Amino acid sequence: MPQNLGQALATDLYQLTMAAGYFHRGRAEHRATCEMFVRRLPKARRFLVALGIEDAVEHALRMRFSEDDLAFLAELPALRDAMTPDFIGYLRDFRFRGDVWAVDEGAVVFEREPLVRVEASIIEAQILETFLLSAINHATTIGSKAARVLLAAEGRGVVEFGTRRTHPESALDAARAAYAVGFAGTSNVEAGRRFGIPVTGTAAHMWTMAHATEREAFEGYFSVFPNSSILLIDTYDTPRGALRAAELVRDKLKGVRIDSGDLGAMSREVRATLDANGAPQAKIVASGDLNEHSIAALVAEGAPIDTFGVGTELVCSVDAPALSGVYKLVELDDGSGPRPIAKFSEGKGTLPGPQQVHRVRAASGQPLRDVIALADEAAPTAPEGGSTAPLLSVAIRSGTRVRDRAAMGDVRARVASELESLPASLRALAVDPGAPRYAIEVSAPLASLVDEVRTRVVEAG
Repeated sequence: MPQNLGQALATDLYQLTMAAGYFHRGRAEHRATCEMFVRRLPKARRFLVALGIEDAVEHALRMRFSEDDLAFLAELPALRDAMTPDFIGYLRDFRFRGDVWAVDEGAVVFEREPLVRVEASIIEAQILETFLLSAINHATTIGSKAARVLLAAEGRGVVEFGTRRTHPESALDAARAAYAVGFAGTSNVEAGRRFGIPVTGTAAHMWTMAHATEREAFEGYFSVFPNSSILLIDTYDTPRGALRAAELVRDKLKGVRIDSGDLGAMSREVRATLDANGAPQAKIVASGDLNEHSIAALVAEGAPIDTFGVGTELVCSVDAPALSGVYKLVELDDGSGPRPIAKFSEGKGTLPGPQQVHRVRAASGQPLRDVIALADEAAPTAPEGGSTAPLLSVAIRSGTRVRDRAAMGDVRARVASELESLPASLRALAVDPGAPRYAIEVSAPLASLVDEVRTRVVEAG
């Protein structure tokens, strides 16, 4: 979990200035409904794996202002005038007492679909926004990239190696996201402790270079780790490194790692060397700026690589480093009844009213289309033998958790099932801009409401 989970100051300043404004303008108890969704998929994506949902839910339950927080806010120039004794008292007693609806951790989702719906007092809904977006945008970005890497590996092992390429807290979140999607483990020891992820790793090149010879380095490492030795063999000359490792350790050698060069050609030569010199059981681990495309190429050429280590390309999601996840007001009740709200900015329009997403599946279980509908609408009709199911379920009711936090094993199983069910066009790594996208429909009642709200706000001026 993030270190700032539950810390109310893990937010943007304007959330607090608006909160103060609502309070002093007598609007603190207005009931707001807000939804988080992704405006559009990155160009290199055809689906997303929703992650960070559980952290957002837990943050809502834990949000508190400490006395130190209040003292800091009272001295902040932008807030100083608003930090009256009454408002300080309000923040001191602040708790999230609203409702949260959310998709499951690990659900496959698409653009425009609400992933989270918050129904609460307008201040509660406002202050939650920044953390919710931060947690879900980052984890979903990394998890969606990890899913593509996993699909490319076609059943071969993949481990996360990217800690040194991002911020320490981001590295933990990335390790968790990768493991949730199906990676076999991580090199990050703290992630192993915090999330129960298998931790894996070898010695680095520095170990080899710190010894007089490569042979001495291998002998020394094996003497300390006789039951888990995976030797890094490309410091000087990879084929000779493979031969030395096999000759020294033979049937006790767990594996070797290659981190440079032509991984396809080199892995074939190394495999032959290991097999011919008493180490046929040794696995080959390959790393070095790998991504889904280079892994897919290695798999296609039959490279005898057992496990891929992926770092920079994953934790930075190099081809799609940002997600357009946003959080918008869709309904407001100021005491005179709920009023649906929408935004009509060009390219940034939103849908009004509390919403639900229904997934329609064929008899085979393959998703056919998603329908975004008003929350109180009936589900669309399923095809013969198929099914339809809502994606959002209530996680918090009146400030109390009513949906258990998803266990990591359940999340991994859900992601595996969801990815397996996707049509080949969505699983493909190459994205054809002209290919049909997954069908996302807006229900007739919701479309009608859009027109009603547009007419109302345009006439209001």
